[in-house]
Amino acid sequence: MANALVRETHCDRLRRRDFIRIGSAGLFGTAWGLPQLLAGTGKTASEMSLVVVFLKGGLSTIDTWDLKPQAPVEFRGEFRPISTNVPGIQIGEHLPLVAQQMDKFAIIRSFGHRNSDHGPADHYMLTGYHPTSGFNAGLTPNNQRPAHGAIIARKLGPRHSMPPYVCLPDMHPSGGSAYLGPLAAPFAVNADPNDPGFSVRDIVPPLDLDVSRLESRVALLGKVDRFARQEEGRANRDAKVMSVFREKAFSMMSSPAVKKAFDIQSEKTTLRDRYGRTSLGQSCLMARRLVESGVRCVTINHVDWDTHDNNFLSLKRDLLPQLDMAMSTFLEDLSNRGLLQRTLVVVTGEFGRTPRINKNAGRDHWGPGFSVAIAGGGVQGGQVIGRSDERAERPDEKPKGPEDLSATIHHLMEIRPDDEFLTPEGRPVKIVSDGHVIYDLL
Repeated sequence: MANALVRETHCDRLRRRDFIRIGSAGLFGTAWGLPQLLAGTGKTASEMSLVVVFLKGGLSTIDTWDLKPQAPVEFRGEFRPISTNVPGIQIGEHLPLVAQQMDKFAIIRSFGHRNSDHGPADHYMLTGYHPTSGFNAGLTPNNQRPAHGAIIARKLGPRHSMPPYVCLPDMHPSGGSAYLGPLAAPFAVNADPNDPGFSVRDIVPPLDLDVSRLESRVALLGKVDRFARQEEGRANRDAKVMSVFREKAFSMMSSPAVKKAFDIQSEKTTLRDRYGRTSLGQSCLMARRLVESGVRCVTINHVDWDTHDNNFLSLKRDLLPQLDMAMSTFLEDLSNRGLLQRTLVVVTGEFGRTPRINKNAGRDHWGPGFSVAIAGGGVQGGQVIGRSDERAERPDEKPKGPEDLSATIHHLMEIRPDDEFLTPEGRPVKIVSDGHVIYDLL
């Protein structure tokens, strides 16, 4: 068992009386609220941050990162490759802005895994563990294993007054903390940064709740805590813990730095326009603001990449222009602010799309072979790792999988991949399941 073994409990075991809300805002998000999220471990070793841009549904990487212009037409499709700012590397024609940022990121073209179903594949990519029997994709959260962000939150804890792990615009069902419990659960924003009236419920109190009323409620909760402390056993311990969480939550609600981080309206209009006035574009901009303010992990959950029908029309008219604007500006913005070297950016879906085009001009689910793009955080940009076969069906050289991606993420976050947690049953589970760091990236 690793030296950094951490004993965890499965659930928070909180009493109903602890779920006290502040007006209509409340302290709890859809996942877990601020009181639970801000306890942390006190350990702040790494200065790194992680941003996962998760393209839910499955990006067609044969049409973006790994085109096969020499393959038969029923495989290669309509799109053509274009040159990038790195000689010898080409990507899809509908990512022209990203092509000019190729020097900042690497593409793993030999990625793949054994599952082509949305729910299990999501879990596999976001945790590094393939789900076992009993997995229920219909639950939110549905984690059998903790997501990467939850492990980062539990191992490294919060930085400054910011929550360690944030999900935008909402939490992916496999983005939870599993047996790591509420201390490692994400702060789910549950609002689209592209909405004109965007605000974060748990950060900004209701307009009709002034500071004096907020202070009065703090005092009231203090009386409740004093009463609870007179009880015995588990309830007493829970009340004491929740008291600490509440104090941090109130501190966060009144923190100018936290409010500033979530105030996307303060950004220049020109920069917001460059990111793209879309959910993906504004979520990437928000991610930059959050990591700049101290958040350790941001997961962007972007939907509608399941292109079974009209794959090429959907990509060129809608999905790829959004991705092109968002990712190119995100990488450039991070670089200009000196944040790219300490911000690891992973762009992936749960799988790719079938190399063979279906009868509806679409591509179906395909786990055996796809590409993953990675930038920043110690990754050497301007390179391609591995290759797929002539039709992009499977890795042909240097095959990599979710376990290897997980090992690489935690290695770069300065977390030992072979460290262990204990399940509620007391069984040790490694952070990474037999994966290997992809040193070619570094």
